[in-house]
Amino acid sequence: MKHHIDTTVRSLRHGLAALLLHLVDRLLGPLREHPRETGMTTAEYAVGTIAACAFAAILYQVVTGDSVIAALGNLISRALSTI
Repeated sequence: MKHHIDTTVRSLRHGLAALLLHLVDRLLGPLREHPRETGMTTAEYAVGTIAACAFAAILYQVVTGDSVIAALGNLISRALSTI
């Protein structure tokens, strides 16, 4: 039972990491999709990239924090115990 919960939590972490990568791609996607936007300087692009990465890092820390993982583990345990 413990192995199943650990596997599920690892799977959730992998899914959350994929979600964070998708969010960063969505944030930076519009910057890459408009090549005719020649007015943006390298410095502006760098600041936008750093801001998106900082946001992703903070969100990752919150989502993978011990309290969130413990809450997910408890939720899974409760769900499995009712079966």
